[in-house]
Amino acid sequence: MSEQREIHVGESADGTDLHLPVVEILTGRGFVTGKSGSGKSNTASVLAEELLDAGFPLLIVDTDGEYYGLKEEYEMLHAGADEECDIQIGPEHAEQMASLALEENVPVILDVSGYLDEEVADELLRKIARQLFVKEKKLKKPFLLIVEEVHEYIPEGGGVGETGKLLIKISKRGRKHGLGILGISQRPADVKKDFITQANWLVWHRLTWDNDTKVVGRIIDTEYSEVVSDLNDGQAFVQTDWTELDVRKVQFRRKRTFDAGATPGLDDFERPELKSVSDALVGDLQDISERKEREENRIVELENELEKKEKRIETLEDELESARDVSSAAKQMADALTRPETVQTHLPNTDEDRRRLHEELAELEAERDDLAAERDALEDELADRADRIDDLEAEVDRLRAENDRLRNRLEDARSDAGGDSERDTAEDGIVQAAGDDHEFGYTSEAELGPDGEILVADAGSDGPDEFGLTWLDERITRACENSQCSEPTAREVVTELARSGSLQSEAVARTVGRSPVAVQSLLSELRTESVLDRPAERTYTLSETTRSKLRAAIAGD
Repeated sequence: MSEQREIHVGESADGTDLHLPVVEILTGRGFVTGKSGSGKSNTASVLAEELLDAGFPLLIVDTDGEYYGLKEEYEMLHAGADEECDIQIGPEHAEQMASLALEENVPVILDVSGYLDEEVADELLRKIARQLFVKEKKLKKPFLLIVEEVHEYIPEGGGVGETGKLLIKISKRGRKHGLGILGISQRPADVKKDFITQANWLVWHRLTWDNDTKVVGRIIDTEYSEVVSDLNDGQAFVQTDWTELDVRKVQFRRKRTFDAGATPGLDDFERPELKSVSDALVGDLQDISERKEREENRIVELENELEKKEKRIETLEDELESARDVSSAAKQMADALTRPETVQTHLPNTDEDRRRLHEELAELEAERDDLAAERDALEDELADRADRIDDLEAEVDRLRAENDRLRNRLEDARSDAGGDSERDTAEDGIVQAAGDDHEFGYTSEAELGPDGEILVADAGSDGPDEFGLTWLDERITRACENSQCSEPTAREVVTELARSGSLQSEAVARTVGRSPVAVQSLLSELRTESVLDRPAERTYTLSETTRSKLRAAIAGD
């Protein structure tokens, strides 16, 4: 594997090359968005090309069948349902696919566009993603999972299924195991915000719908929501956690490989010569398919044989019942003949007939018993196969529950040992401030206002300011709902700005100990709520409206 630490993806607005750190891309949480034709899939392909050049494997979930062009230059396993794929696979191949990607370093294009049954495609992705997560706990190898049309799995408005919950779990917990995820969507408003706010690097290509541009304003700043619609093809605003610059305008380079996702035109379409992985790897996967097909055929054969046996048993039971009726009639007649008072009737060879009937009856019962034993054996074989599947599924569920239980115990232990100060604060609903507990405040000089509000003396350049004001509390609550920060952090940010007069967003982030991206989203929301003003680029201060409200509260108006 390459020791390369950065990859080149394009140029910044000032003409300098843009390099992204490999480890952050491979193990981080990314989100790329933009309307159709703006360049989002090209950006994903550029990232894939650079990572493949550096020797790092990855797995691309292709929902539209447009990534096979990468095979023009790279040996990749193209797996899916179409005949054009290297191998046709189903959910039963999940573990082998994850092993090839992680343990054999085989780059994979998982093409789910050809599955007629969406549930099969969903199950396939879910099982592969789970296998990647489980295996990475042991391997801890930098690996990137790229998911196109991520809003289909983790929608904002609808319910999130098991596959979506697993992708969110990977975005939250995969990094510590080395498993990163990159979600791609042309409609950020349709993507669950929990996923977007967890991202530590984001790429915003051109967006024009109001709902989508509003998301840009919430996550970056309102000024970007006004200009994101003016970006050219391939241009984007890049937002990362690992740089001091909050947002950079970038022109991504064009991908080198065949653009299979380009809109068809009048020119002749010529598919390039594609590379494939070795036949041995494909052979292993074909063995799984053939084994599954043999199992399915054997089950069909057993079911057909069982049906024939059951029909034969029904026929024998009917014959047996008829024979019993004849035997019973013969016995009754014999009994009548042995009684003197009965009228004698001539029945030739009565004893012989009875013996013959008994023998036929015994033969029929024996044949029926043999067939019933064969039927029971067939049923047992089918039951054993079902039991083996049930046992495996139960073992998986048991291990998954045990892992969740141990993970919860670990998190509880961490909480008992100290926990996250911001989280503890949020649960208590109190911000501790160099003195007594306060409903809202962070000061050593506090007194109560006329309605029980907390007054902070000498907090800003304009004299005493007030915190705990209902007007301010409501706006802080709304700002936190649409940002990546909690209310205790927001209170600390507002308090610090009240003390300092004005600060740059990076300084605010250092003060409260949060990432610049998270704090920037909070500052943008507070500005939208008229709590803050921005006198200069990336510089914030309390708005005049906030100050006047505070002065009025202190004066008792």
